[in-house]
Amino acid sequence: MSETLETTDVPASDTELLARTASAVQEAGAALRERFGEVVRHETREDLMRALAVNDDAALDILRPRLTALRPDARWVEDELDGGALPAGEWWVVDPAEGNVNHLHALPDWAVTATLVRENRPVLTVVHLPLTGETYTALTGAGAHLDGRPLRVAPTTDLGLSIVATSQARPDEDGDVVRRVGSSITAMLFDALVVRTSVPATLHLVDVAAGRTDAFWQFAGARADLLPGALLVTEAGGEISDAEGRPWTPQSRSFLATAPGIHAEAVATLSR
Repeated sequence: MSETLETTDVPASDTELLARTASAVQEAGAALRERFGEVVRHETREDLMRALAVNDDAALDILRPRLTALRPDARWVEDELDGGALPAGEWWVVDPAEGNVNHLHALPDWAVTATLVRENRPVLTVVHLPLTGETYTALTGAGAHLDGRPLRVAPTTDLGLSIVATSQARPDEDGDVVRRVGSSITAMLFDALVVRTSVPATLHLVDVAAGRTDAFWQFAGARADLLPGALLVTEAGGEISDAEGRPWTPQSRSFLATAPGIHAEAVATLSR
């Protein structure tokens, strides 16, 4: 079979689809890696938005045709900052430069992600870190993996011995959300061992899935921020809910992912 047919034929299974999605995401990551290294200066918000868009477009020029060829009937979420439920059917939820602002500031915390959502449930996801070469994947019912090696959340059972993390959902967040984020960090500083605060959310969530950290929470948030990590953590044996312990959906106003042994403690802390 020619290379052209290999990259455009619709995969016969979700397992094959995951592998081809990973290939597309890795190719997009390579394009962004070539653009990385120098701080991109900006004097105004407009300058910043233009620079972010250039990075997004460099990755999307690769991702959109590759992923569309894999699932021709799947629709495409155009705004990575959108939240809430999706209409019925299949959707690609893609963040072409997750942590884009870090990329522009020559900081290493950024990734490329692609998640296939089917009837509002993530089916498969790929998170690729171009600077390290790591690729995290998850397929519903088949586990979560890092470069093919199974992932498992931490066995931690004491929040007081836990490393936890949070992230701001977006710039210019609603004032009530900002205040809630601040109070939640204060609460966790009292109850957890260490609190980490940075963007993007996805990189915290891969750490939870890999057992490196024990919990991540966020108030508000976009689908592209949370769906990849939600599937990775779930398939690695973790627990997902909102901050009050209720089942999480893309419509939820908060998000919590933990090792099972500290979920109840984390909910109690965040609910104060």
